[in-house]
Amino acid sequence: MTEALPYRLIRLLADGRFHSGEALGAVAGVSRAGIWKAVRRLHDLGLEVDAVRGRGYRLTEALDLLDEAAILAALGADGARRIARLELLPVVDSTNRRLMEAARGDAPSGSACLAEMQREGRGRHGRTWVSPFAANLYLSLLRRFAAGPAALGGLSLVAGVAAVAALGDLGIGGIGLKWPNDLVWNGRKLGGILVDVAGEGAGPSHAVVGIGINVAMPAAAGERIGQPWIDLGAITGTRVGRNALAGALLARLSEALERFAALGFEPFAEQWRRLDAVAGRVVDLHLPDGVVSGIGAGVDAQGALLLRVGGRRARFTAGELRLRVRT
Repeated sequence: MTEALPYRLIRLLADGRFHSGEALGAVAGVSRAGIWKAVRRLHDLGLEVDAVRGRGYRLTEALDLLDEAAILAALGADGARRIARLELLPVVDSTNRRLMEAARGDAPSGSACLAEMQREGRGRHGRTWVSPFAANLYLSLLRRFAAGPAALGGLSLVAGVAAVAALGDLGIGGIGLKWPNDLVWNGRKLGGILVDVAGEGAGPSHAVVGIGINVAMPAAAGERIGQPWIDLGAITGTRVGRNALAGALLARLSEALERFAALGFEPFAEQWRRLDAVAGRVVDLHLPDGVVSGIGAGVDAQGALLLRVGGRRARFTAGELRLRVRT
């Protein structure tokens, strides 16, 4: 992780305890004035710092920072085998964008990128993904495929199944999936999936699967989210370790993508149906040319959405589709 002064300071203050400017300066190798200037820059990252004369500085909330050794330990030997490269960044525009750029070079399949904060985090259709510093999990994984992009339908659904399994590994249940890319809990959005794909028509191709999960969303940041949301802290009543979550998620996701490369979406279809949060419910599906209302009927073997509309079953593929559950 880049160790520019503000990020070195964050590491020193991550425990949430007071540290004197003199002590911080001695460890960071700068003057007390340099520490004061660096503290001011932390506000640009959305971090609140208490400064008390005679006691020094502390973060108002302790931080659970990303740690490579902890993530690799959580991955386990089998999961670590499938991760070719692990990059941890303090701040990035977008972990997906970072890996898509790397994929145009020699980045190997299995390259992963995580960041403490995204300045330009993206959801589907160019929406902003709120990404406050060290609060949630922002993770992307690159996978290369021999087939072309057309063969990768259902990839976001596979990632959803993997994400729910990873949460289950940590003892967190009750998570559902909303087609095509949302993790939900009791109707509230917990996380989302963004898949970027590029390649030749007949192959090869590559995909970057990005997953964002709300772990401990600050209330102020949550106000910018335009829909009901939830985080793991609210679900579990405890602080969920981000490194344990990252390791579990990378292990499950890399395993799922390996299986998908060999067998396609069909082996995941029944798992996804069991997690479908809108099956049997009235929904509105927003298309570029209008809205279709129907009753959720799961997905088919290719990952297309199925709705019962006017007594018949209609099939809808991904693209510029938006699903809204009626309340």
